[in-house]
Amino acid sequence: MGTSGYILYYENYTPVGDLTVMACCIVFMILMHVAYNIKNKNYRLLMAMIGMLTMASLTSVGYHMMLNARTSLPTGLIYAFRSLFHLGLFMNMFLLLIYVMEPLQLDLRAGRRYVIAGVAGLVVMGLYENLGYVFKYGFYIDEFGMIHDGFNWFAIGYLYFVGLIVWLLLYYRGRMVKQILYGIIGSFIMSFAMFAVQGMHNQVSFTTGCFIYPLITLMYMIHSNPYNIEIGAVNVSAFEDMITYIYRHKKDRILMSLMMLEFEGTGKHYPREIQEVIRDFTHRFFKGAVLFQLSNGRMVLTADPEKNPDYKESAQVMLKHFGEAYNTYRLDYKIVFLRTNREVSKNHDYIRLLNYLESKMDMNSVQIVGEKEYEAFHNMNYVLAQLEDIRKRGDLNDPRIEVYCQPVLNIATGKYDTAEALMRMKLPETGMVFPDVFIPLAEEFGFIHDLSRIILFKTCVRIKKLLGQNFNVQRVSVNFSVSELRDAGFCDDVKKIIDDVGIPHEKIAIEITESQNESEFRIVKDRVNELRQDGIKFYLDDFGTGYSNFERIMELPFDIIKFDRSLVIACGADVKSEKMVSHLAQMFSAMNYSVLYEGVETEQDEEKCIRMSARYLQGYKYSKPIPIDELVNWFEKTA
Repeated sequence: MGTSGYILYYENYTPVGDLTVMACCIVFMILMHVAYNIKNKNYRLLMAMIGMLTMASLTSVGYHMMLNARTSLPTGLIYAFRSLFHLGLFMNMFLLLIYVMEPLQLDLRAGRRYVIAGVAGLVVMGLYENLGYVFKYGFYIDEFGMIHDGFNWFAIGYLYFVGLIVWLLLYYRGRMVKQILYGIIGSFIMSFAMFAVQGMHNQVSFTTGCFIYPLITLMYMIHSNPYNIEIGAVNVSAFEDMITYIYRHKKDRILMSLMMLEFEGTGKHYPREIQEVIRDFTHRFFKGAVLFQLSNGRMVLTADPEKNPDYKESAQVMLKHFGEAYNTYRLDYKIVFLRTNREVSKNHDYIRLLNYLESKMDMNSVQIVGEKEYEAFHNMNYVLAQLEDIRKRGDLNDPRIEVYCQPVLNIATGKYDTAEALMRMKLPETGMVFPDVFIPLAEEFGFIHDLSRIILFKTCVRIKKLLGQNFNVQRVSVNFSVSELRDAGFCDDVKKIIDDVGIPHEKIAIEITESQNESEFRIVKDRVNELRQDGIKFYLDDFGTGYSNFERIMELPFDIIKFDRSLVIACGADVKSEKMVSHLAQMFSAMNYSVLYEGVETEQDEEKCIRMSARYLQGYKYSKPIPIDELVNWFEKTA
């Protein structure tokens, strides 16, 4: 375009392109508002980009219409609309630059040079255009109403921002999911192609349309609708976004979790009739409720308590209707009802909280969570954090793990020369933590062998001290879980600790429970055989508590079979039970297994167990668990 003469811009422009972009932007904003539940930073940036493009489209229409009627309009008004038109487009690009910094893990400080470059581009291009109006260069309208157009600075500005964003994406390409990276760059290629084709045909009608492709890419790949069409639920990612939002903005939510174990981890989905019931519940009882599907079996309904001041009453009504639905469909469930907690929100721990609560619930029951339940959960998390720290430190003498023991009576000698080592945990904030609390956590999260190594080490140290003081120590048993024996380094671990402390191997016995798994059994058998060759004894713990495979028991070279307390109790119930237990004990004794009865509490228990071929007795009749240092009060000296 020349620098003089009358330029008919409006002859190369039709408002169809801008009006289409405006309509698309309005639809985008409606979809974003309805479908994207959490109004986080990315949401606000994308909405701002859409807003800038809407403003650019609107002012583009106004600007080009004014060019057609410029003789009757103030020149300054035309300049203002033109500047707003270009500002909207370049602000759209600047916000896109800021947007892509987050998935690239760049905050404003780390990406400061890119932000400065973007701001500089906005300032330089804004000054160039607006000063041109004053000093009559570039685009301006002279006193005769004629339009002058100089160098196409707008195309340079467009290329500058595209180049800046693409360079940023490529420079940090290893930090972004490749599909998203390729999608954004591909949208720029399409935009540039459209911009070039428009220029080749001397058109200006589709300028704003060149900027819409990156927005479509972001909406589709990052902000796509997370709804499950069948049930009307959003996904676990949206749930995590909601938790982040309420924590940052100090908000509160009501959560109602429904777990149906029949569908959890199976790949199966709720039947259609159940989906209809859940869809109905979503909006029937609470205002503005949102349903999340966190797994195949878990649905979580959330609502704002400010919009639902009577939520407790509404929850009771909903539970009543759910009970009626259960009577119809008979699908087992667990329901947890709670209000969000700041600490849990901070750590994104709601799924773990729900799992923790459900593990303690009966089937087809409802748990309403209060301060007591949150306190128990925080204590559990504290114990778990301590277990993690114990592993990290790797200190076999860690003071947080204490060894208690229970002396065992040797029937043949009438003396106490063996004991069972028991694990205790003593923490700074909570004091003593008992095994039923921390051992399941240690097993679930893979810390149990770290604790077993500590107990074995401390037991060996104490045995060495007792032997040095001439106490008669036949052996002390230490419990290990079958899962620990799966580790190829288990035997080496055990032997190294015993050898490093420097006590005879036969002074240690290992207690394990029976394995139910065939492949696991083979591994256990190999480990037992290897350690027995080094003199270490083995106990079969908890015999009688479940299904026992006698063929497997016979295959494993145990030294002692520990009859569980439940068998002792059963013997007191009827003569038939006593005969059965007695015959089992006689059979084991005849095969050179020693029988140890646990849970002996009374004289009657003791007499009965002795009649039933007892070799060792253990229980509260003799001693409760005591710190291992107190064994000096039970064992006798040899000289």
